[in-house]
Amino acid sequence: MKLGLAAIDAVCERLDRPERRFESALVAGTNGKGSTAATLASIAQAGGLATGLYTSPHLIDSTERIRIGDADVSPEELDAALEETFAAADRAPGVPLTYFEAMTSAAFVCFARRRLDLAVLEVGLGGRYDATNVVPASLSVVTSIALDHVEELGPTIESISGEKAGIFRSGRPALVESAKVEARRVFRDTAERAGAVLHELVDEVRIDGLQITLSDSRFRLTTPVREYSLLTPLLGAHQARNAATGVRAAELLPGSRAIGEEAIARGVRSVRWPGRLERFRVRDGIVFLDGCHNPAGASALAEFLDATGLRPDLVFGAMADKDVEGMFAPLAGRARRIRIVPIGSPRAATPNEIRQRVGAARPDTQASDSVGAAIEELLGARSAETIIVAGSLYLVGEARAVLLSGRFDGAS
Repeated sequence: MKLGLAAIDAVCERLDRPERRFESALVAGTNGKGSTAATLASIAQAGGLATGLYTSPHLIDSTERIRIGDADVSPEELDAALEETFAAADRAPGVPLTYFEAMTSAAFVCFARRRLDLAVLEVGLGGRYDATNVVPASLSVVTSIALDHVEELGPTIESISGEKAGIFRSGRPALVESAKVEARRVFRDTAERAGAVLHELVDEVRIDGLQITLSDSRFRLTTPVREYSLLTPLLGAHQARNAATGVRAAELLPGSRAIGEEAIARGVRSVRWPGRLERFRVRDGIVFLDGCHNPAGASALAEFLDATGLRPDLVFGAMADKDVEGMFAPLAGRARRIRIVPIGSPRAATPNEIRQRVGAARPDTQASDSVGAAIEELLGARSAETIIVAGSLYLVGEARAVLLSGRFDGAS
């Protein structure tokens, strides 16, 4: 990890500024930024715009990070964009790139080649010094704010909000979701200094009639533009808020009046965002995958369980540098049986480490050799009805690969 814009800016200059050849929207935040970015991109596409989406991390394959229309880029297209990026970086004097900087540059190259109308870019970390922030964004969005990545972004809501607000642009709309007083104060001050046109979601939209089921989320949304009846396949009250943010963002896009009510509803209904309460039917049970990789995300999952009355079995794994206790706490009392599993990352906490850290909350937790083994063990029990694989996105990626591999007959 290397926060800063010098390297990405130098490489983009050598590539003849691909990031300036399309309109762009930046989406930052602690939680919900990926879902919001995916929703905004889906709406723009439904409205007739040639649209790209750049997100991170990927779950299984790196091509997932760059989506154009409905499809991820092909390995060949990504390879060609990376070759162009590396050739530019290697010219004397050489510019060392991180993995994220190289992928971000490659996304710019892909989007420029495809002559897109709009690229929606999910910020990787923070905002001010994230590689995506090199674009001349026409719209900036900041979703929910919580304490995460405090070593890089600072230990307070104010410090984190300040980093996220670094994506604001002079004379351009900046939409912020957080209702936290300390975050809103920072956003207002930053927008005034930057000359951005601030829009606070809590003051501009209203969600009514929320219905959360195991297959979708339905609600009525009122914005300054119109009223909508919406359905999103993304599950949970938090996803209704993310969808609302995506809709309001679409209304604030340059030329957004061309995106009508029907296109917005169709875009919300068609959004695809794997690994976030993603549902698989496996044998006689249901397996949900949810990358709730911090306490706020785990609390959103707990809210979904309460709304639907689910008391599932839980498969859990996390990175050692995360707030494991804070992630586990909202889920501990809502799960029947719990399996702790290893993750194939050097940053991952081992099952024994996790059990030592959370054992007081649920001393009956057990360890399994892998996420696939844990799912097998729980599905093999006659009482198994619903399993949730939750925690690190790396764990969710491993689980998704297992479920799509054919190991479990009939998984869909």
